Amino acid sequence: MNRGRMIRRTLQILSLIALLPLAYSSHAQIERFVAGTHYTELRAPVNTNDASKVEVIEAFWYGCSHCFRFEPLINNWASNIPDDVEFVLFPAMWNGMMKVHGQIYYAAEALDALDVLHEAVFNAINVDRNQLVDERQIAALFARHGVSEADFEAAFNSFSVRTKVNQAEQRMEDYEIRSTPNMIVNGKYLITTGENVRTQQEMLEVVDFLVEKERQALRSSGD
Repeated sequence: MNRGRMIRRTLQILSLIALLPLAYSSHAQIERFVAGTHYTELRAPVNTNDASKVEVIEAFWYGCSHCFRFEPLINNWASNIPDDVEFVLFPAMWNGMMKVHGQIYYAAEALDALDVLHEAVFNAINVDRNQLVDERQIAALFARHGVSEADFEAAFNSFSVRTKVNQAEQRMEDYEIRSTPNMIVNGKYLITTGENVRTQQEMLEVVDFLVEKERQALRSSGD
């Protein structure tokens, strides 16, 4: 082998060696979170609100202390999402109390008052120990935040709010939700904390991983 070819061969080898850490890093990122270990693939995909975006759902319960502690994290995460990601709140319900709390959520949404009342409901239950299962207690909380009794009653007992509660109750099985907080990415993947996802921060890291996975799938389908 002549000197020129030897130099070229040496440079090629050095280039390959230099690229190895990048290749390993990319592979590690792809393999970091695995279906069946860090997240669950839903048995059947659930339709999302906007097929042009990646939908991320937080399934929560106002009476859940873990959800209450999750609020600062999820709020910070949601404030930094890109335009192609849609964040949706979903009140989980598998008993009567949770159904009432879901009704609170949808009533506040109907009144365009979630910005004020969402945190207030969390605080009432988790800090003030007011379980908000009585309609008078709920009306009083709404009133303290500027919603008249008449407006509250009209929204809380409206057909549209009760319909949304019933629809949410039916979707619990579709999303395979068994605890809170849970995250659902694009109607396909369920993420919970547990043995392999130990912290709420790591749960959001899995969410980000799956958002990127779905973003790439959307780009591919648009080519």
